Amino acid sequence: MRIYKLLSFAIALLLFASCKKSDSSGGAGGGGTTNNPVPTAISMSPNAALAGDVAFTITVTGSGFINGSAIQWNGISLTTTYASSTQLTAVVPAANIATAGTAAVAVFTPTPGGGTSGSLSFTISPVIVNNPVPISTSISPNAAVAGSAAFTLTVTGSNFINGAVVNWNGVSLVTTFINPTQLTATVPAANISSAGTIPVTVFTPLPGGGTSAAQTFTITANNPLPTLSSLSPNSATAGSGAFTLTANGSNFINGSVIKWNGTALTTTYISASQLTASIPASNISAAGTAAITIFTPTPGGGTSGTLTFTVTSVNPVPTLTSIAPNTATAGSGSFTIVATGTNFVTTSAIRWNGAALTTTFISATQISASVPATNIATAGTATVTVFNPTPGGGTSGSVNFTITTSSTIKKFLFDATHAETAGNADWVIDEDGGVPQRIPTPAQSTITGATVETYWTGALSSWGIALAKLGHTVETLPSGTAITYGNGSNAQDLSNYDVFVVDEPNKVFTAAEKVAILNFVNNGGGLFMVSDHTGSDRDGDGWDSPAIWNDLMSNNTVQTNPFGFTIDLANFSDITSNVLTNSSSTTILTGSQGTVTQMEFNNGTTATINPAVNPNVKGLIWKTSATQNNNNIMSLSSTYGTGRLFFVGDSSPIDDGTGAPGNTLYVSWPNYSHKNLFMNASLWLAKLQ
Repeated sequence: MRIYKLLSFAIALLLFASCKKSDSSGGAGGGGTTNNPVPTAISMSPNAALAGDVAFTITVTGSGFINGSAIQWNGISLTTTYASSTQLTAVVPAANIATAGTAAVAVFTPTPGGGTSGSLSFTISPVIVNNPVPISTSISPNAAVAGSAAFTLTVTGSNFINGAVVNWNGVSLVTTFINPTQLTATVPAANISSAGTIPVTVFTPLPGGGTSAAQTFTITANNPLPTLSSLSPNSATAGSGAFTLTANGSNFINGSVIKWNGTALTTTYISASQLTASIPASNISAAGTAAITIFTPTPGGGTSGTLTFTVTSVNPVPTLTSIAPNTATAGSGSFTIVATGTNFVTTSAIRWNGAALTTTFISATQISASVPATNIATAGTATVTVFNPTPGGGTSGSVNFTITTSSTIKKFLFDATHAETAGNADWVIDEDGGVPQRIPTPAQSTITGATVETYWTGALSSWGIALAKLGHTVETLPSGTAITYGNGSNAQDLSNYDVFVVDEPNKVFTAAEKVAILNFVNNGGGLFMVSDHTGSDRDGDGWDSPAIWNDLMSNNTVQTNPFGFTIDLANFSDITSNVLTNSSSTTILTGSQGTVTQMEFNNGTTATINPAVNPNVKGLIWKTSATQNNNNIMSLSSTYGTGRLFFVGDSSPIDDGTGAPGNTLYVSWPNYSHKNLFMNASLWLAKLQ
C-alpha cells in the first residue's frame, strides 16, 4: 500500500513538469497571448453640424472594434460606448463645434496589438443669417428748390440694418443708421443743382439684402409765381379794430408774404392756397382802399396780381348780444359793464335807459363803460343798448340789467385749510404776508364798481372781487380751522354759508371733514370743486388734488360716489370751444354773467361721468377733439340732495396773476370765457340763477 502511494506521487510530479514545459514553449497549445485587432472606421453619423450647435451623440461604424476602443476627435479620445465589434458611440461636447471648420474622427484600440483607424472628416458649417430686404415708405424732405444748399435726408421704412445705404439715383450717399426704421444721409448741393425727379432707394448688402422700392424726390426749378384770387374779409369800417386777413389763391410757399399797399405784413403760411396776416387798426383808421398782393422771394417767385381791400366810412348798425355783469345789488358801488356783440366802432356808446355812458372801445365785438352808483341806487330793471353815430350807425336791440334787493346777497367761503398755498400755489382770495386771513384786506366794504379785480393778493382775488361787486360776501377759512357742518360753536361752520369753494386741495380730507362737506351739499349748499392735473402734489405728501377729490367721493361714510363722476388721472393742455350743444337752458353756460364759448387748460385733467349713478350729473365742456359723451369732460355740474356741485379740472383758468412774491402765476381769469363761466357757476351754486 505504501509502495502504491509513492508511485502515484511520482506520476503526478512527472505530469506537472510536462505541463510547465509546454506553457513556456510559445506553441499553439495551452494559454498563449492574442493581440487586439487594428480598428477600421468606415462611416459616421452624423458627419456634419452647424457651428454653435448643442452637444450630440456620434456613431462610428466599421470593424475590429473591441470593448475598450475609443472614438477620437482631432486625436483626443471621447467617452465612448461599445455597441458591437462594428459600432461605437460617443457624446461630442458643444465646445468641440463652437466654430466652423473640420474635425478628424478616428477609432483607437489599445495594445496588445490594436492601433488607430484611418480618419473620417466631420464638417462644422458656419451659421449664415441673411440680411432682410429693406422697405422704404417715405422720405423727408421730399422736395427742394434747384440751387439750394446741401441738406440731410431722412428715409423712413423698415428692415434697415447698420450697413444699409441710401442711394440717390443709384449712387450711394454717406448714410447714418438711426434705427431699423430710419436712416439719414447727407445730400450734397451738387445733387440738387438742377430741376428734375430723383429715385431714392435703400440698399442692404449680402448675405440676403437687396434694394427697396424707390421714393421720388422732386427738385423744382424755382419758387412759383403766386396767384391771389380772394380776400376774407375784403372790407372793414374805418376806425374799427385790428383783424386777421385771409388771402386765398395758389402757388403760395412758406416764405410768401401778404403786402398791404406794398408793405409786407407779418404773414402765417397755412397751405399752398392760403395765407393769413394780422392787420393793425392803424391800417384802417380812415376810409379808402388798399392794394393787396402776395410776394414770393427768389429763386423765381414774384408778385401776384392785386386785389382791393375797401375801408368804408359808414358806421354799421351795432348788435348787442350780452352784458356782463347783467345784475347788481341795489345800493352797491359803481362798476364797469362790458357789452358783447358785433359792429362796434371806436365811437360806439353804451346807453343806460337811453342815456350814454362814458364808453371805452375794446374791439369790434366788445366795449365797456363805467356805471355810476346812482344808476343802481334802487331795485328795478334798466335797459342797456349800444349806439353807433352817423354816418350810418343806429341803436342795437336792448338787454335788461337787473338791480336786485339785498335779500339776494349770498355768502361764499374759500378754503385755505388744505395747503392751497403750498409750493407755487396761491389758490386763495387774499393773503397777508403769505398767510390767508379770514377777512380779506382792504375791507370788502371799500370795493366799488371801479375797483380793479386784483385789489387783493391771491390767485383767486379777481373772483372774490367780482362776487363782492355783485354785493355778495366772501371769506377765507384759514389754515388750522376745522371744516364742520352743524357745529353751532364754530363761527365758520359751513351751515353759515351758501357756497364752499375748494381750489386744488393738497391735503386729504379727514373722515369728519368728508361727512361735513357731503352733508352741507345734501342739505342745500353749493360746492365749487377745482382740481388740477395728476402729479400736482404741491406739498410733497404723496397726495394730489385728483386723488384727494376721488378719495372724498369714494371713501366716506355717507354715500359712495354721491355726485356721479370720477376725476381722471390725466395731464394735458387745451384751448377748447367744445361747449355743450343746445346750452341755452343751462345758466352756467348762458347765465347772467355772459355766454361761455371757450376755455383754456394749462396742465389740467378731465372727469368721467356716470349718469346711471346720478342722473343729474351733466357735462358742460369737453376737450377739443372729444365727442360730447361721458368722457373727456373738462367741466361739469351735478346735484346731491337739495344742493349743487360744479367741477372744473384745472385751476389755471381762475388764476388772475396775483399771489405771494416769488411765485410764478399767470393771468387767465379775464381770458376767453373764464370769468363768465366761473361767475355763472358761482351764482348757480348760490341758487341765484
